[in-house]
Amino acid sequence: MIIQESGEMYLETIYVLSQKSQFVRSIDIADYMNYSKPSVSRAVNNLKNEGYISIDDNGYITLNDTGLAIATKIYERHTFLTEVLTSLGVDNETASQDACKIEHDISDISFEAIKRAFIKS
Repeated sequence: MIIQESGEMYLETIYVLSQKSQFVRSIDIADYMNYSKPSVSRAVNNLKNEGYISIDDNGYITLNDTGLAIATKIYERHTFLTEVLTSLGVDNETASQDACKIEHDISDISFEAIKRAFIKS
């Protein structure tokens, strides 16, 4: 199952929010991403229908195994690429924005090569 970049962003956001709080709701996602509630509701329902997340009767969102695997992969890429760019002299805000663009498109092979190169340093 192939997930689009926007779906990856939502899963990553759910992951980040779940690290800060036991409970994640659609409103939390909307606030964090600065998106409208209807947009988030539509995306969350799509993620639920595709089996990436579960939503309980209280509206609390949980990543399923597949959603968690994607979210942690994207989050690792984001944090690592941000660190690499800042180590090269890019300011943190720009590094984070650029890492967000790169994290969705870079292949596993290229990402692992970059990790090996920078972890050796």
